[in-house]
Amino acid sequence: MTYPTTIISIAFVVIAVILVFVIPAFEKMFADFGGSLPVPTQIVINISNFVQNYILVIIGGIIALIAGVKRIYATKKGRDFIDDWALKAPIFGTLIRKVAVAKFARTMSTMISSGVPILDGLDIVRKTAGNRTVEKAIGNVRDSISEGKTIAEPLKESGVFPPMVCQMIEVGEQAGALDAMLSKIADFYDDEVDDAVGNLTAMMEPLLMLFLGTTVGGLVIAMYLPIFKLAGTVGG
Repeated sequence: MTYPTTIISIAFVVIAVILVFVIPAFEKMFADFGGSLPVPTQIVINISNFVQNYILVIIGGIIALIAGVKRIYATKKGRDFIDDWALKAPIFGTLIRKVAVAKFARTMSTMISSGVPILDGLDIVRKTAGNRTVEKAIGNVRDSISEGKTIAEPLKESGVFPPMVCQMIEVGEQAGALDAMLSKIADFYDDEVDDAVGNLTAMMEPLLMLFLGTTVGGLVIAMYLPIFKLAGTVGG
């Protein structure tokens, strides 16, 4: 997300500079010309005036929003809600789920092959999951195993892990090769994550260019419309 976040941040800074510093100069020039302005130009000028008058409020609102989200995330209920929503979010939810599965499978495979007891391994994986919903699912798996159940059974019930993963883990348990099966799952989902990130980046690049061209280009065109109108009047 570094690339799109950087591009969007730069775009908002450029737009803010145009609205606060560039457009007022055009507005003063248009006032000297007299006459009515085209609708797009007037809309941009109104937006510029709003931003100039409430720039501190806007910045304060953004800071308050970020601080509020962090404060909510610091609470148990807030983190439960946000982490659960993250797994269900369009596009990114699938990616986060795949990352969680890959991390779980890779870490558990390493633990089991190193001779770490399954219950201890699940404790370690749960603490490093990075998502409360995934943590709960792994915690339920640990509790179920301590009661004599298999790993695959509570994983199915959690609804967090895909059915294919649960089936492969079940086969690995029955064959006595759980670490090898987990390693294969991790390899598969690592590739899935790489492909998903690549596709997402490829999809976002044209969208970002379209966003930049539409916003910045729209502002520039709106500011030059009165000049074109004046030139046409003079030429006529």
